[in-house]
Amino acid sequence: MWTTVANRISDPRTGIFGPSSIGWKVNRESALFLGAGRAALLQLAHPWVAAALDQHSNLRSDPLGRFHNTFRVVFTMIFGTLEQALASSRYLYQLHTRVQGEISESVAVYGRGSHYEANEVEALRWVYATLVESALLAYESVLPPLSLAEQEAYYDESKTLATLFGIPASALPADWSAFNAYNRAMWASNTLGVNKLSREMAHRILHGRGSWVPVPHWYRALTAAWMPDGLREAFALPYSEREERAAACALRWLPLFYRRIPGTLRYVGPYQEARARLQARSVGLLTRASNRFWMGRPRMLFPKTNTKGTMPEPRSQ
Repeated sequence: MWTTVANRISDPRTGIFGPSSIGWKVNRESALFLGAGRAALLQLAHPWVAAALDQHSNLRSDPLGRFHNTFRVVFTMIFGTLEQALASSRYLYQLHTRVQGEISESVAVYGRGSHYEANEVEALRWVYATLVESALLAYESVLPPLSLAEQEAYYDESKTLATLFGIPASALPADWSAFNAYNRAMWASNTLGVNKLSREMAHRILHGRGSWVPVPHWYRALTAAWMPDGLREAFALPYSEREERAAACALRWLPLFYRRIPGTLRYVGPYQEARARLQARSVGLLTRASNRFWMGRPRMLFPKTNTKGTMPEPRSQ
């Protein structure tokens, strides 16, 4: 799959998408963070993901670090050179090979003691789907909706990102309509299930526990509004008239505020870094600061190979 991706890229400097892609247009927006809580909860609804995050990650003790770890990998895949994107994919695959274990209690169709592993294709597909769908939902909450042709292009391009996650094209829904149908079917399926563990982890995320970053009420309300009804109830997310009003109010003022932000602040640091690379400019202090906010470091991963031709592993995971 790595070879397939590499053979499709005409200019390795632009990476897997490039400046004319719908992938860059959508994923450069900092507003995508609006959908991060929703994506995290949808992922936790898969018992394998919840167990893996509980047993193999720093989500409980350092949720901000977990956020940085995720965006370091994903942003490098999206905005890095082809070499960086492939190195990030190799790193993620190798990291996932160590993520396996057993479910501690029965939930959904999974019995207590059943085996899970992060590189299993159906689990990978669900995590990928939550990221892609939630990103577009957040984008269209503050910016003009994409046309149907753009939605199709966005999904088609995202299949390359799925390949770097380790998901073969044959395992993906064929088009945007089929992708939406897959998500709806998953929401109602017994593949997903919420238990005490996933519920507790979800509430930690939505309340910023273990982190110095406060999560405002309107963000929790918006996340609850965007959750499928059954999963919102399973996670015991408050959604009374107060939350409905808060979410509706946020959806009114967010577009007005967001569209006034200059691109130098609105677009995420990795996108700014990629633009600087293609224009042969140095990466400025503002871009480095934005990178630190999004990824916990001033530059994207794997800027170059070492002298042996292998990719250095990041110090933190």
